Amino acid sequence: MAPLGIVAAGLLLLLVLLASIISGVFTAFGGSPGPTGSRPSTSALADIPPAYLAQYTAAARTCPGLDWSVLAAIGKVETDHGRAALPGVRSGANQAGAQGPMQFLPTTFAEVTSRHRLPEGGARPPSPYNVHDAVHAAAAYLCDHGARGNRNLRAALYTYNHASWYVADVLAQAARYRTTGPSPAPTGRYPAPAALAAVTYARSQLGLPYQWGGNGPSHGDTGFDCSGLTQAAYATAGVRLPRTAQAQYDASPQLPAGTDPLPGDLVFYGTPGRVHHVALSLGGGYVIHAPHPGARIRTATLREAGTDLLGWTRPTARTVR
Repeated sequence: MAPLGIVAAGLLLLLVLLASIISGVFTAFGGSPGPTGSRPSTSALADIPPAYLAQYTAAARTCPGLDWSVLAAIGKVETDHGRAALPGVRSGANQAGAQGPMQFLPTTFAEVTSRHRLPEGGARPPSPYNVHDAVHAAAAYLCDHGARGNRNLRAALYTYNHASWYVADVLAQAARYRTTGPSPAPTGRYPAPAALAAVTYARSQLGLPYQWGGNGPSHGDTGFDCSGLTQAAYATAGVRLPRTAQAQYDASPQLPAGTDPLPGDLVFYGTPGRVHHVALSLGGGYVIHAPHPGARIRTATLREAGTDLLGWTRPTARTVR
């Protein structure tokens, strides 16, 4: 019986070791499910650069009750995980003075790093442009203002950026990163080369601010409004769209009900006679758009972009009048 007991003990030890390894894998990729953290969704894994995902998960573990997805959502909303082509993301500052992938004001970053010694692995001294330092500083800041133990996450987010729409956007993005869903990256076939060019351009503008009547930095504006973005996106492919959402809806060939929008299709909201918003389809049920004053160009689902979805049209390679 002794050999069998040794074998049984060995098997038990092996099971314990396997459980530890699996737990470590879950921790490395977003934490274990439940109160200690969630797993990244398919959408999160497709959208978040691995180096950023590693920092979000590591930094979240420094604040009990803070889920990694909240930090990831801030990184997405602020700078598209450092990919936005905006002043202040990699150097300098934006018009509000914010810096780095998590958009810290220099005074706030200095205050946080004076109170909290950031873990090794970043710059010395800490830099808001360093992803390790920026994400860990964001975790510390949120923890100080209500995120610890998940006591008042909304208040912490509102302290981070004093806007109710910002809090809602971050929480919605965090939920997408925690749940299974399609990637917001372009999916499916492109109906024409112009559609690919339009989507590529629009994604390069992620993070720019909404500006009423804005036509983008190339025209001296800080950002775009909804139809300014779609017009500029198609202009890169030589397709001239009208300026307003209503005129774009009237000018482009409308697609029949029951069809799904392909990447590059224009998605409209409102009624046929009163179109008030337009977005650019990424395929897979996602769009990229300039939402409203105070917001930034971002991705969203078809329904998140507006509750009164009207339909979609497909600009052609010819000039649209």
